[in-house]
Parts: sequence; structure tokens; C-alpha cells
Amino acid sequence: MTAPMALNPVTPALVAALRAELPAAALREAAPHYLEEPRGRWTGQAGLVVAPGSTADVALVMRHAHAARVPVVPYGGGTGLVGGQVMPEGPAPLLLSLERMQAVRGIWPDENVIAVEAGAILSDIHDAAAGAGRLFPLSIAAKGSARIGGNLATNAGGSNVLRYGNARELCLGLEAVLPDGRVWNGLSRLRKDNTGYDLRDLFIGSEGTLGVITAASLKLFAPPASEGCALLVVPGPAEALRLLAMARARMGEGISAFELIHRQGLDFLAETLPRVRQPFATPPEWTVLVDVGLARGLDPAEALEGLFAEAHGAGLVSDGVIAQSRAQRDDFWAVREQIPEANRRIGSVSSHDISLPLGAIADFIARGHAAIAAIGDFRINCFGHLGDGNLHYNVFPIPGHSRADHAHQRDRVKRTVHDLVHEMGGSVSAEHGIGRLKVGDLERYGDPVKLDLMRSLKAALDPAGIMNPGAVLRG
Repeated sequence: MTAPMALNPVTPALVAALRAELPAAALREAAPHYLEEPRGRWTGQAGLVVAPGSTADVALVMRHAHAARVPVVPYGGGTGLVGGQVMPEGPAPLLLSLERMQAVRGIWPDENVIAVEAGAILSDIHDAAAGAGRLFPLSIAAKGSARIGGNLATNAGGSNVLRYGNARELCLGLEAVLPDGRVWNGLSRLRKDNTGYDLRDLFIGSEGTLGVITAASLKLFAPPASEGCALLVVPGPAEALRLLAMARARMGEGISAFELIHRQGLDFLAETLPRVRQPFATPPEWTVLVDVGLARGLDPAEALEGLFAEAHGAGLVSDGVIAQSRAQRDDFWAVREQIPEANRRIGSVSSHDISLPLGAIADFIARGHAAIAAIGDFRINCFGHLGDGNLHYNVFPIPGHSRADHAHQRDRVKRTVHDLVHEMGGSVSAEHGIGRLKVGDLERYGDPVKLDLMRSLKAALDPAGIMNPGAVLRG
């Protein structure tokens, strides 16, 4: 395979050409927030920030960048956790922000479809769907700033994957601009279109390395007639998985989310975010948050009470609290959704977004804790979307120490966790993507044939190598 030619930095000539053809609002200074990522691992660079207002403008920008062989970094809400939105090395890129493209292009409630531009903020899509009496179920902690183009480019997961699937499962069609400026018009509302290769699935999860997603048609759903939530105390992860099976047997697809929470996360909340109200005076070792959405005529509180009674009789739960109001349900969710912020304030030695077969999770947690203890003294906060096998397995210093004290052990901790995940048939990237953080992991654990196919696709669609160089695949 022929390697792409060297790339060039943004030049005054390119800036002048774009300034002549784009409105003034499209050209922006490289403000600090464009060059940062939430975990502070990298600081990016940008020769120019361009925020087009239309697909035609995106195509124009890409044509110029392609002709000048200038790297392009697509930018959504900047909330990614693996460094895909920043380019710290190489020639100063053109950072292409979708923030001005926020329009709802159409909504068809009877079809359960909404079409939105890639810069639409996730929570705004929720509001637009709710205004039409519908639900768009993709939900992540950063929903107030994350943009749907980035959610699709990383195949975001979140708390409702158990019931509704990842971003990939929620997308019907895409519009995307290719590296050479051509526009793929795939913004379909069809649920069946068996006409060759599925290009939609190619761009979803590509992290801006194959083109720029500019719009998407998304699936909507009728909202549940009634919703409920409970925090249930379980002896451990094995019992939590048996509880999940019991809950599904009782309520089927009414289970919207099933989240595992370890005491360490609750301790971190008490330490860093005491304003977050916790329902238990003494944090339990293991807790499960069960969220349900049921059809008309069914009472979530009664359903959860029945689940608790059966589970208690089977020795799967020892205590619990069932939300008695929407406000209390929101409080329960605040506990779960603020754990990542508490983690950030403590400062991890190494964080891991992993997935495992459900049947392997309890064994992994036990083996993982033993393997980390063999390296040194650490605190482990293991939590996440148990229903779909996605754990956030994060390793922290003990009190009185900082992450800097363990810098020399970070790579060993990460390798230990990821080696065990791979050995047990899991994935070292469940929902955050590869970005720049996990390029080496993809090379180490990825199937060689898959990697060859990925490189071939990259070369076919982006032969100049201008799209987000260094992300996903090594440049």
C-alpha cells in the first residue's frame, strides 16, 4: 500500500481563499476550548478554525483542504475522552467545527424519524423529539454539550443501550462530505434499503477519519407511558447479573437501563461533590440502578416492588429504595451521572472503557482487582452499563497520593487491565472509541485482517491522508 504524501500546515494562501468564499461568521480564532479535551492529556493545535453553516460550505472547505494537502480535524462538542478531537503533533491542521449546523431538517412523528444537522446538541434533539410527542433515547452524561455528529462518529453508547442500542442502531441515514469535497447524499428515512454496501455503518464509528458527517436521520420512539427507578443493594456483580435476568423475565423490554455502582464511586462523590444527595447513609459495597419505562396501565413502582420482593427472597438484594417521584428518580440518576466528574476531580492513574461477555464480568472484576493489587496499592472504581457488558474500570491512587506519584506505573496498569480483557473475550474500547489514546491498543489486540481492511478503506476514501491523521490508525 502506497503511503500518502506529506501533509502541509494551514497556510496564509488557504486562509485567504476561505475568507474570500465563506461568510465572516465561519472563520474563527483558535480559542483554547477548541484545543482541549476533557481529561487534559493532550493540547491540540489549529492553524485555522472554520465553522461552516451548510453542507455546501463544508464541501467547499474540504475541496480547498484536499487541494492544499492540509490535515482536517472534525470537531463536534469536544467531549470525546480518547483524544480524537485534538491533533497535538504534525502540521497545524484546519479544525472544522460543526457548531453552526444545528438545524432540525425535518421530523415525521408518524414515521418515528427526525433529520438533524451534525452540530445539533444531543439535549436539543431530545427536546425536539419531545415536542413532537416522541423520544430520542441516546443519552450520555455530556448530553448538554455533545453534538450528534460526534456521537455518531464515535458510535456513542450511554445509559439506554440495553433497550435501544448504540448510536449505530439509532441511525437510519447520513449525509457526509468526503475528503475531496464530494457529498454523499445518504440521508434516508428508510428502514429497509438493501442496495449494496452500507456506507452509513462505515462512517459511524470512523471518528472523522473517512469524511465529515453533516446530517443524520435518526429513529424516534413512543415514550414510555410511565417510568420508574430503583437503587437496589446487591451482594456483588454475580448477583447483579442474576437480578438483571430476573428483571427481564418480569418486565421484558421495559428495562431501560441497568447500571452497576461500586462503593468507591459513592465515596468519591461524598468527597468531591457533597451536594449530590445519596439515598443510603452508609454507602453499600455494590448497588444497581434499575430504570424502567412501561406501557399504559402498568405501574413502575409496583413492578419494581415486585422485583425487589422476588429478588430479596432469592438472596439477590438486601436493601433498596424505589423512587416515589420524578424528582427522586432524577436524584438517583444524578448519583450515577456525577460519578465520572467525581473521578475526574480525584484524578485517575489509568481509566479503562471496556466491555466483556456478561457471563465473564464477575470473574473479570475479581481477577482484575487481584492483578492491580499485585502492582501496588490503588483504589478501583468499577461501575457502568452492566446490562450491555460495558464497565468503566478506573484505577486511582490511595489517599495521600496523586496520579503523578504513579506515572511510572500507568502503562503497566493499563496493559494489565487490557490484557485481561482481551484474554476473556472482551473489547478495550466499549463506547469511547479509539481516538489517539488507543491506537496502540488497536494494533496490539485487533484482528490483523480487520486492521488490513481498515487501512484499505482509509486509503480508498482518503488517499491523501488528510482526515484526522493519527486518530484510529497510525499515520
